Amino acid sequence: MNRQSKFAEFIKYAVLNIMGMLGLSCYILADTYFVSKGLGTKGLTALNLAIPVYSFIHGSGLMLGMGGATRYSVFRGQRSGKSGDSIFMNTVYLSVAISMLFLLTGVFFSDGLTQLLGADTEVADMTETYLKFILLFAPAFMMNDVLICFVRNDKNPRLSMLAMLVGSLCNIVLDYVFIFPLGMGILGAVLATGAAPVISMLLLSLHWKNGKNGFHFTWKKPELSCMFSGLPLGFPSLVAEVSSGVVMIVYNIIILKIAGNTGVAAYGVVANLSLVVMAVYTGLAQGMQPVISTDCGKGDTESVRKVVRYGMAAMIVISLAIYLVMYGFASGIAGIFNSENDAALQSLAVPGIRLYFTAAPFAGFNIVISAVFTSTQRAVPAHWISLLRGFVLIIPLAVLLSGVWGIYGIWLAFPVTEGMAAVLGAVLYRKLPNSV
Repeated sequence: MNRQSKFAEFIKYAVLNIMGMLGLSCYILADTYFVSKGLGTKGLTALNLAIPVYSFIHGSGLMLGMGGATRYSVFRGQRSGKSGDSIFMNTVYLSVAISMLFLLTGVFFSDGLTQLLGADTEVADMTETYLKFILLFAPAFMMNDVLICFVRNDKNPRLSMLAMLVGSLCNIVLDYVFIFPLGMGILGAVLATGAAPVISMLLLSLHWKNGKNGFHFTWKKPELSCMFSGLPLGFPSLVAEVSSGVVMIVYNIIILKIAGNTGVAAYGVVANLSLVVMAVYTGLAQGMQPVISTDCGKGDTESVRKVVRYGMAAMIVISLAIYLVMYGFASGIAGIFNSENDAALQSLAVPGIRLYFTAAPFAGFNIVISAVFTSTQRAVPAHWISLLRGFVLIIPLAVLLSGVWGIYGIWLAFPVTEGMAAVLGAVLYRKLPNSV
């Protein structure tokens, strides 16, 4: 494949997946906006206390989807005799099993989980409602993640993108209808979010209509070796999402002590914007993945190198645009989610946005380079980067820097962590034998 056609293939997958992931991230952003308008600071606080659980669900779905779909792409590139149905169905079996654990947690343990996350009497009821129903919808969220990854890697990125965007649009419309005309409050917000993956999966079912798909829903005997073999390749996706949830929990606890519920509401604005920004980078990385995995399976190292260069260049341009927007429009962005015109919330959120998103280029590099490692079946360095940025550095740095600079230290912990992890990522990439 010549340079121009390889670039066109990269653009096709990257743009479609960035758009799709932006749509997917709007599940939560729409909730944030409408809850802030309909329920004010208390509603925003409850949402931010509950939302880390979604990161655990979504991370589990991405781990299975990315891991299984990466193996599927590599086998397809090698023209292996390994059945696409076998890889797909074993991924589905594991998704159902894990999602049932989330569902049972919602049924039996939502009250205890609400207390564990630090909700006080002012916001406990709203927090528990959101938690319970987001956990009950876990099977839909996880199956949607798996289908999106497999459909995209089965040479149908347009349908994958369309499903994510339509699901997100329906979520936004239902958020408005349930919260305002129907007056359902936080329950309406979570029901709208839960409906989105169901609508997305209905659209994804069109992938089987033309008969060109390489995998099918068909009975296959569960194979533990096949079921778990994709997990190392999807593990960085899990760590990225789960660490986001863990960091939100730790940040909430620290901020509650420093600035109370208003501080948590301000962090809710920053954290939900971060979900959207990270979704852009994740979309870029996931767009690169099927192209790199297929070329890797063919042994076409030169094409892999080209895609890596294109991805890094796109990441730099995106990072510059993101930070210019966040810095220049921080006050207006914070005001969108500050329906009560709370001066204290505004004074915390504006500098938070400007400091927090200095991490953009470092976070973008870490997400892209991790995808390069996993797409070429080099899972270990991706694990190191994910663990370092997700747990090893950011939690102690948040505690340390908040002790020195208060709320400003909290905002700075994220860029410092991402910068340090990026240094490690660059070193690991350069040290790999036959690095792409």
